[in-house]
Order: sequence, then C-alpha cells, then structure tokens
Amino acid sequence: MNSVAATCNIIVITDPTGKDPNGAAAGSMSFAENMFQSTFLMSKEHHFAVLSGGTGSSDTRLDSIVDAVSNLENNASAASAASLAGGYDGARLVVGGPYIGASVGGSFNAYVITVSDADNSITVTPYTSGVATLEPGQKGAIIHLRNTAGNPLYGTADGVRKETAMNIGKMIRDGYPATTILSEAMGEVARDSGEKYGGGGVNLVSGLSSSDMFTPEDMNETGFPMDDPYSKTCDNCGWGVGYPTADNYDKCPMCNGDLKVVYAYEALGNAITVSEDAVSVSVYGSGKAGVASTTKEIVEASVNKYGYDASAIAGSINKGINNGLLMGVDHVEPKDINVKEDSKAVGVYYNSLPGDRSSPPWDLPVDENVLNILGSIQTVVGIILILLVIFRSRLLKSFQNR
Repeated sequence: MNSVAATCNIIVITDPTGKDPNGAAAGSMSFAENMFQSTFLMSKEHHFAVLSGGTGSSDTRLDSIVDAVSNLENNASAASAASLAGGYDGARLVVGGPYIGASVGGSFNAYVITVSDADNSITVTPYTSGVATLEPGQKGAIIHLRNTAGNPLYGTADGVRKETAMNIGKMIRDGYPATTILSEAMGEVARDSGEKYGGGGVNLVSGLSSSDMFTPEDMNETGFPMDDPYSKTCDNCGWGVGYPTADNYDKCPMCNGDLKVVYAYEALGNAITVSEDAVSVSVYGSGKAGVASTTKEIVEASVNKYGYDASAIAGSINKGINNGLLMGVDHVEPKDINVKEDSKAVGVYYNSLPGDRSSPPWDLPVDENVLNILGSIQTVVGIILILLVIFRSRLLKSFQNR
C-alpha cells in the first residue's frame, strides 16, 4: 500500500459551547491515492478530531497521532497535542473540538480564522511554523492546504487557501452551521486546487461521520472526487440513487418527480448534519458495493413518506430489489428492520444471495425444486443432443457396420 498524507485539513467551530448539534466539524482530502478516512480520527466520547499529514513517513505520522490521542484523552489542550508534531520529522497534526478549540503544529501552511462575538469582525491570519491555535471558546476555523506533486493544478494552494479561509470566515459570521461550512469549503478546495479525493468529514458534536462514502474501493486508488456529481435525489419523496446508476434515471421511480444532482461535497454535508428529517441507516449482512448507500437513500425516502414503519420500509426496500436498484441481496421482512424512532436510526439486516446471483428467485406458482430438476433435465438433454451432433457420423458408420 502506497503511503498517503492528507494535504487539506479543516476544522470549523461555530458553537464553542457544544449545544448546537452541528456546531463543530472536521475533514480531510488529498490529490493522492489511499485517502481512507483512517487518515484522521474522531473520538465520539471526547468530541475531538486528530487530522494528520505532512512530509514525513507513514510510521512517523502514526507515532505522532498515537501521542496526540493519548494526550487529548488525558485532558491536554489542543495546542499541547498539536505541538507534539514538532518532535517528528515532517509530521503535521491538526487537532480540535468544540470544547478545546483547535490547533495545528509541525509542518504546515495554514490560516487561523476567528469571528468576534462582539461585532462579527473576521480575522484571517497566516501561519507556517510552530503552533497556531484557535483558542477554546472562540468561533472560528483552521484550514491547512498544500498541493500534491503531480496535481494538474499544482501551484494554486496558496491562493486557494487564503480565499477559502476568507469564505469560511464569512459563513461563520453569517450563521451557517459548521457541518455546512466544512462541506462548502471542501467543495471550493476541490474545484480550485485539485486536492479533491476523499477522505471525508465528521461532526464533532453529534459523532456523525461520512464513513466510507468517498474513500477508495481498492488499495492504491484515489477516492471519490469531492467536486463530482455523487447522486440524484427527489425533493418530492426523498428517494435518491448514486452514480453511475444515477445516469439511468431522469425521473424518480417512486413518485415520478424531478431529480436533483447532488455533488459529493454536498452529500458530505448532508451525511454529517443533524436535521429533523435526517435518518441514520446501518446495513448488515452484505458488503457488496452500492448496497449500503442505495439502502440509505431508499430508507430515507420511505421514512419521509411513511414514517418509521418497519413494514413500509421493508416494502420500499423490496420494491427497490424488484426494480433492480438493489442487487445481490434477498427480499427483507419487517422483522429484518430494526427501527429506533427516538434516535432516528434504522438498521437493515440482509441475507446475501448465494453464488453470483444478483436478484432473488421469481415468485412463481411452480415449486423452485421442480424448476431446478427441469433445468437439470434440460441441461442433460442438451448435452446429449450436442454429443449426437458432434459424433453423428461416427455413430452412423458404426450402425451401418452392424
């Protein structure tokens, strides 16, 4: 596996009290391969993130991360934890959370953004060495950005870093939640600097994560470009489907409504933002590509239309299977749907289909075993016919000789 370092690290804090469920967020990207979300860590218990990077080796970064996490779990300040990067050659640490502020240390090119509660004034300050800090209790953000060698937009990082920092400050001043600001900033960085492969983002207050939505499917590959179309969704019923399958749909198959294109950075914001109609969907029993994301879209559409009803959700999923939206899993029953309405969570338990089958067996009035037997008979008869065709001349000659 080729080593990777995140070249874009962002932490945004819009509510230092931690009362806003969307008041603190963090994320990472890079032009490089292998931008799995494990390139940064989130503690749901302690509400902090550790984002790594730099020019040092992967072992160096790992050692610095372990030290930083250990310090933060022992109530160290963000500045103290970030300063540990200075002890590792080429390493960078960006750490922070709603209660501890944020800090960057080690090898970095960053801006610290602060927004005053008194007069909403915005301050954007560049830093390139030592430790730069957004103090606890302060609304603001930190953005680090460099270009990766080989990026066609190499050389743009300095200008994009400054422009994005200013836009982050304006969005904080205007009252946007941290999760939305993070997604918009990542979209801007992806478009303008080319450092665009996920990675992903986390909600540091509510503990939500984009998980593997944008990470590579295989080792030594790039993740999903954050400035590319990610899915199509229906504003009418909430149904949606990801690309490339989305190319096959111009209208919603559930309600025939118009579909809207959602870009990856927008999908990131939707995934980590808590809202009244947000649904946390967990999928079990299948690791096939696309099953989890498509199930999430179907469940969200069903909940928006019918509420947290296990029978309705199962019906919507089975309709998706019958329509070919979901492949490789068998039909579900209400008992396979675990609904927790108070926490807006739905668990779906699948049985994967045997072999390489993509769809369940047809519901026919003839027993499946009978069809299997008939199929076997047909196969045998077919083989006999083929043998007769191939060896007909030899058989005829043998018959004539007799």
